Amino acid sequence: MPLAPLSMALKILVRSAVHRHPAMFARLGDQAGKRFVIDPTDLPFVVVMTPRLDDPEIEAVRRGEEPAADARIAGPLAGLVGLVHGNYDGDALFFSRDLSVEGDMSAVVALRNALDDAEIDLVAEAAAVLGPLANPAERVGRIAAGVAERITGIAFARTRSEP
Repeated sequence: MPLAPLSMALKILVRSAVHRHPAMFARLGDQAGKRFVIDPTDLPFVVVMTPRLDDPEIEAVRRGEEPAADARIAGPLAGLVGLVHGNYDGDALFFSRDLSVEGDMSAVVALRNALDDAEIDLVAEAAAVLGPLANPAERVGRIAAGVAERITGIAFARTRSEP
């Protein structure tokens, strides 16, 4: 599987997130310059990111070819996505050994807190990069995410609370 298209999509997504959620990146403070490896253990690649507000870096890299990192967060894709959406408790995943964390714990805690506060929704973030097509794309994305969740068990969208 070629990773260049995935890396390009991730870069576009992160640049959009910087504009939509600058406080999330700012909240990382000194930890924003740290390099994180996000390792979905059930996929053949990892994501390497440095979440700086002014110049974020992110790319997909084949497992085993990733550069040295300050911190590594590893677990099944479902758990990692569930953490982003707030569907899973990171402490529970860690203590049940479904999630492993290595390296700079201060950086990992800062990243977790920033993500929790931002209440990121991957469907909304992906749709936002489409500009004027964002609203219809988000509606279609939510339908697709619901179907994908029923098939895979992975919550690809944040659960929406009713007003």
